[in-house]
Amino acid sequence: MNIHYLQHVPFEGPGAIKSWAEERNHKLTDTQLYESQNLPSVEGIGALIIMGGPMGVYDEQDYPWLKKEKAFIKECINSQKKVLGICLGAQLIANALGAKVVTLLEKEIGWFPIQWSSSALNHPMLNFLPPQQMVFHWHGDMFYLPQNAISIGKSEGCENQGFMLDDYVLGLQFHLEITQEGLSKLVNNSQGDLENGRFMQDADHILSEGCFEQNHNTMYQLLDRFLQ
Repeated sequence: MNIHYLQHVPFEGPGAIKSWAEERNHKLTDTQLYESQNLPSVEGIGALIIMGGPMGVYDEQDYPWLKKEKAFIKECINSQKKVLGICLGAQLIANALGAKVVTLLEKEIGWFPIQWSSSALNHPMLNFLPPQQMVFHWHGDMFYLPQNAISIGKSEGCENQGFMLDDYVLGLQFHLEITQEGLSKLVNNSQGDLENGRFMQDADHILSEGCFEQNHNTMYQLLDRFLQ
């Protein structure tokens, strides 16, 4: 399968998704939006993955390529391509589907548990998940659920952590894909986001926690089922 991903900043790449694609012999192509690269044709890709980034879905004035990106995401969904969004990527999917994205009262940055929903645990594509899992978060916004989508998870700091629509659209607010190298890059480039808060950890805690193996196992199984 030709899997295409959209990257918004140089320090938020595909992480474990890249190693998964290599092990499964999938072709992985990309558009570096921050370098104003052109988007591919929808017909030329088999699936789309949208990565995270520090900008917001409504920041089109500062990031003009957001408008074209949203239209491309919507076209992929309308063509019933498999579409996976991570963090900002999930928010962009929700926005493209007409759902609101709002600012949280408190940012959620660090390793915090999510509770997978009963809808997720009973879904044939997601029923391998544990009831609760420690995952990595870095966001100050939250999407509302698109129409007809099911909620797949929540945390104490954010009531909407994921959604699935019609088995071919999946949004995750958190980062199962992140690697130790990717986490170091993210922390080094986003230190200004770290402040005091109930759902905020400092850089030392973030870099020392690391539930990478469990998260990557979940990411692999999820990709195997979602992109089969």
